[in-house]
Amino acid sequence: MRLDKYLGQSGVATRSEATKFIRARRVCVDGAVVRDPAVHIDPDTASVTLDGQVVVWREFTYVMLNKPTGYVSSTEDRGPTVMELLPPQFVRMGLFPCGRLDIDTVGFLLVTNDGVLGHELLSPKHHVDKTYRFRCDPPIGEEQRRQLCAGVDIGDIVTAPAEVVLYGDLPACEGEITIREGKFHQIKRMFHAVGSEITYLERIRFGGLSLDTSLECGEWRYLTPEEEAVLRRSAGRNA
Repeated sequence: MRLDKYLGQSGVATRSEATKFIRARRVCVDGAVVRDPAVHIDPDTASVTLDGQVVVWREFTYVMLNKPTGYVSSTEDRGPTVMELLPPQFVRMGLFPCGRLDIDTVGFLLVTNDGVLGHELLSPKHHVDKTYRFRCDPPIGEEQRRQLCAGVDIGDIVTAPAEVVLYGDLPACEGEITIREGKFHQIKRMFHAVGSEITYLERIRFGGLSLDTSLECGEWRYLTPEEEAVLRRSAGRNA
């Protein structure tokens, strides 16, 4: 891999900035100053520093974000986007939200620059689970729960079977719903179809991973290698 590309994918600089840093003798590879941006290095074994600080390279980056309300699940928009909650170098590295949460929906949002895995996780053919905690008004009963589980007509489609668990005595205004699709405002439209309205929605699980409860709204962390493997299995890959 070219050294300037290595620095760019690491998020410490754009490719053009990396070229300037290298030519200014600010970059070392295995302890030696390198002045050629086109020099090739092994990203798995080379030790690269910029101004004496170790540069960490990842082929792909996977981030769990606890999305707060009021942010758009996009890389750019007229309003605040979830990318504003993350380090600015993530944009340079090509990270993007994997799927969308409505502006008033909170919880687990995967942010990555692995476009292939992102597509696989969102593809209907892989049936990746997405579980949400909800509150609704008016409360729903057992018959409405069965309708949601069987699939309901939301206008453009009849939804695939879902899993719905209600909290407390019936009728109930809180619970969890698991879907394997991702249509626009799908859960809100599903509840509207059975005579109720969503008043709170939080994604708590995605692709076999649960939201880290230690993350406050707006906080993020890298996925562990074990969690990355879970995502790959959810997408139908061997870990």
